[in-house]
Amino acid sequence: MELQTQLKTIADKINQLKNKIDTEESTKHAFVLPFINALGYDAFNPTEVVPEFTADLGLKKGEKVDYAIFQNGTPILIVECKNWKEELDNHNSQLFRYFHVTKTRFALLTNGIQYRFYTDLEHSNKMDEKPFLEFDITKLKDNEIVEISKFHKSKFDVNKIVTTASTLKYTKEIKKCISEELNSASTEFTRLFANRVYDGRLTEKVMLEFTELVHKAFNQTISDKVNDRLNAALNKESEKQQLDAIDVELEESKIETTEEELEGFRIVVAILRRKLPINRIVHRDTQSYFGILLDDNNRKPLCRLHLNGGTKYIGLFDENKNETRELINSIDDIYQFEEQLLKTSDYYKNK
Repeated sequence: MELQTQLKTIADKINQLKNKIDTEESTKHAFVLPFINALGYDAFNPTEVVPEFTADLGLKKGEKVDYAIFQNGTPILIVECKNWKEELDNHNSQLFRYFHVTKTRFALLTNGIQYRFYTDLEHSNKMDEKPFLEFDITKLKDNEIVEISKFHKSKFDVNKIVTTASTLKYTKEIKKCISEELNSASTEFTRLFANRVYDGRLTEKVMLEFTELVHKAFNQTISDKVNDRLNAALNKESEKQQLDAIDVELEESKIETTEEELEGFRIVVAILRRKLPINRIVHRDTQSYFGILLDDNNRKPLCRLHLNGGTKYIGLFDENKNETRELINSIDDIYQFEEQLLKTSDYYKNK
């Protein structure tokens, strides 16, 4: 995915350069403009990216936002930038004012590392106080990259983004509430469950007791859910391994090692024992061929005997483990390839 690669490049650049950048202007050029370019907009084309875009506020003229991104002559995103060292929490009010006097549905507040995208879900043409999309570009998750891609020039669709924005914003807020309740159950949250399971009067003492019970129950429930998922995954993997083992057994059950193959093996051993201990030379029969290996290792083939067809072959290996089949009339012909077999054993010895 090209966008993912570009965002990763920006993240790497930030980690390398941020300690050498001291000003807001440097932050814009080093971090923010590459992000705008990654979205498919040409930062050097004034019809697409307008720096110092004028956003007059009533009688207050000459107010400027750092960048405005245009599409078909209409601003689609205004961008307010801060120094990478600055926290963003104290700067959305300025963007809030700019948003009101432009035609855009989206605003971005960033310090080049933290990015916060806003829209007007709650009141038309009035920027929401909370962003619908927020991320750290140096710690991007896959789902965040998907949302960022919707702002790409090739995919930009106002209606689709606004529809998604609603889901993103409220899902994020709900997750935040759940997290807070898991850390410390509120009175309202505790009362909700206490009323369902306790018939008596909810005195202060009872509520105190249920606060601990609700906290414990919720954390145990999440732990149980995680364990269930892990166990299900492990069971699935175990089932797969069992099926693989059955397949191997079925394949092995179809293999019949002939006396001719074993006699061929003994001839190969007689040749190679001059250079290799006998216990290191092992045979492994398959449906396709009778393999002779060093150390019972598939990566160390010494030769293969193809004896079950109408025509017999011995498979010899070069130093790159490429097999060449040589025709033989009987297993006694294996002695003709003594030199090649000894040479193959030398490949492994040299390594």
